[in-house]
Amino acid sequence: MRWLCMIIAMLLSSLPLRAEEAVVGLSQNRVSLTVNFEGSEILVFGAVRRETPLPDDSELDIVVAIEGPPLPAVIWRKERRLGIWVNTQSQEVRAAPSFYAVASTAPLSEILSPDADLTHRISTRLAIFEARGVDPADSAAFTEALIRIRESESLYQQRDGAVDLQRETLFSTRITLPKNITEGSYSARIFLLRDGDVIDEAETFIDVRKAVLERWLFNLAYDQPAIYGLLALALAVFFGWGAAALFRLLRH
Repeated sequence: MRWLCMIIAMLLSSLPLRAEEAVVGLSQNRVSLTVNFEGSEILVFGAVRRETPLPDDSELDIVVAIEGPPLPAVIWRKERRLGIWVNTQSQEVRAAPSFYAVASTAPLSEILSPDADLTHRISTRLAIFEARGVDPADSAAFTEALIRIRESESLYQQRDGAVDLQRETLFSTRITLPKNITEGSYSARIFLLRDGDVIDEAETFIDVRKAVLERWLFNLAYDQPAIYGLLALALAVFFGWGAAALFRLLRH
């Protein structure tokens, strides 16, 4: 046993230490979707822990990517036929993040190499898993259309220069979750970059869930639509009758 402990200690001592490592925190790791939910702002902050002195020949950059649950999507192309716009061609995307926000210390194209982006799938374009079966150029056009639509809904966000980095040690940024987000587990990935390469990655999670009453109504509407309809009708009749009775009372 003593020899085994010595061997393990020698192996551990021979492993290379990570020169820089991200330590991350969130202002909140749970978001409740209530009836009057109008969005939420998440503060992502942290520090860089080092085992060696700061390198003099390169600058540190930070990228923060928050991703919602991936869902399949169908994108349609419209064309004008006989004076009206109709859907003519579609492409199915196997999995596209329901929400995706990327914040960085500088423009992503300047600090992230294509190889590192391909490996870690950081940019919005690579975070989407396309369905094949159509011309690659046409496939790219459909993907760009999906990104453009979701950017207009604030579901996809590209925030170059939004990460504040102090003395290459402390960093922070704010990501806004819009009111139309999807329920589920959201991953927050933080990347440390030097010379375009990822030198460390940290990940944490944000739990986005409907509140108790909202979840009960949601499940009732989808699982028991007849009961949900009767309940909505009964409530409408009750409040209508109550309002009429109150007006008669005030009139007399």
